[in-house]
Amino acid sequence: MGLTLNVAAFRAWTQLCAAALSSARSEIDALNVFPVPDSDTGTNAYLTFMSGADAVEAQPDDAGFGRVVKAHVDGLLTGAKGNTGVILSQLVRACFRDLPIDREVGAADVAHAFAAASDAAWAAVGAPVEGTILSVAKAAAAGATEAAEAGVDARTAFAEAARAARAALARTPEQMPLLERAGVVDAGGRALVVVLDATEQALTGRVPAQVLAHVPQPAQVAGDDLSADGPSYEVMYLLEADDDRVPALRAELMRLGDSLVVVGGERLWNVHVHVDDVGAAIEAGIAAGRPYRIAVTHFADQMAKGPREGRVIIAATTGAGLTALCQDAGAQTLEFTRARPLTVAEMSASLHDVDAGEIIVLPNNNRYIGQFVAAAQAARQDGVRVAVIPTHAQVQGLAALAVHDPGLGFDEVVVAMSSAAAHTQHGAVTLATEPGMTMVGPVGPGDVLGAITGDFAVIGDDVLSVALEIIDRILSPSGEMVTVVLGEGADPGHGDAITQHLREARPDVDVVVYEGGQENYPLFIAVE
Repeated sequence: MGLTLNVAAFRAWTQLCAAALSSARSEIDALNVFPVPDSDTGTNAYLTFMSGADAVEAQPDDAGFGRVVKAHVDGLLTGAKGNTGVILSQLVRACFRDLPIDREVGAADVAHAFAAASDAAWAAVGAPVEGTILSVAKAAAAGATEAAEAGVDARTAFAEAARAARAALARTPEQMPLLERAGVVDAGGRALVVVLDATEQALTGRVPAQVLAHVPQPAQVAGDDLSADGPSYEVMYLLEADDDRVPALRAELMRLGDSLVVVGGERLWNVHVHVDDVGAAIEAGIAAGRPYRIAVTHFADQMAKGPREGRVIIAATTGAGLTALCQDAGAQTLEFTRARPLTVAEMSASLHDVDAGEIIVLPNNNRYIGQFVAAAQAARQDGVRVAVIPTHAQVQGLAALAVHDPGLGFDEVVVAMSSAAAHTQHGAVTLATEPGMTMVGPVGPGDVLGAITGDFAVIGDDVLSVALEIIDRILSPSGEMVTVVLGEGADPGHGDAITQHLREARPDVDVVVYEGGQENYPLFIAVE
């Protein structure tokens, strides 16, 4: 039986892979001992796949399958982080390049795509090493091939590829003494297994058994990968260059250092290398084409950076009024809209570019919390103290900002801000744009929807009556303040009407009304 691919399933798969890597990120970071023990492989893999998922989400709903797949593989390539992220991007790119998307996919197609992906990844690495993600990719290809030869269907071929990858991952300590001494499996291989397991789950509905990540009796690894005779810097850049210029670039970068990975094609490449001479590595890119988005990491600084000073609060905001409120409260803001959501690259850059010893992040959106947590892990490698307060809504961020005291210590102020956010009940009012089904029943275009902590709870005919019902539900006897944020185009009289209602019903409660300017939501509501 063949497998028919479609846009909706592909979009869901990109999100599933990113979510699976998010869950496994800390575990994979802890396995990271090769090629440099900088504890960021899981974070890099997650950020890479979030970049691909973001690129897919940015495509219009009516985009064709080919366009969506290209957006994903290009997003992986341009957003790839670290050695593992670059290799993963090449594996996915090569797999979909050889996987037919315009007809039913058979087991032989799956086997061919996995073999092409493995070959491309091995070819991309300057000095391939067994016991790494490359070994796991090769085993997955072999598993798919054996399955196809046995006459199974496409879904079973995928499942067999994932099973073979799990078995190969468990063997990596036998192939690399460094892993055996550390008592761990290869971190990059583990990241690939997570992606393959997510794919098997998407295709079959089964959640595969987990691989033992640590082999018995783990031992400490000496930091000999950072010895004086090893490269001191990681250099990464995107490169616009004709394909025929890349072989000479590979040869020059191999001469300069190690851990070389060059992936891409069709004039867009991602270059990763460890060197001592940063300038020469960049000059090699200039000789080949146009390098850009250049990133240089000094391993010694990454692993033992001196303390910075000062504290910065970063808040994700939507709407000119809410942005101004957060800035007035002392926060640096990252603005987003429904049409232009924040990307993982923007989140990472916002933390990386801050010259402060302490950073507090207010995501103010359900989707951004996990992504900021991953970006924070990377920032901590630079010796920065970072706390991501799980604010699910803009009004929770305002409550957290209101209790920030620059005179308090970092831990104390994080506790205070977290408590303020957690104790802020929040709701919102929006308008339905199309027919649908909610937890409280069916809705049609123009219906007014009231949400409580992110779930639809009220359906009504006008914004004010729905807002009052939301307030009555979330305003407990211990509530002391109600905050109302008016959205773009909202009736300014709604703020006055809510204030008057509460003066009569709850004269003990203070009411504050702000002009937020947020799109799609006439009202945000908070109770503290």
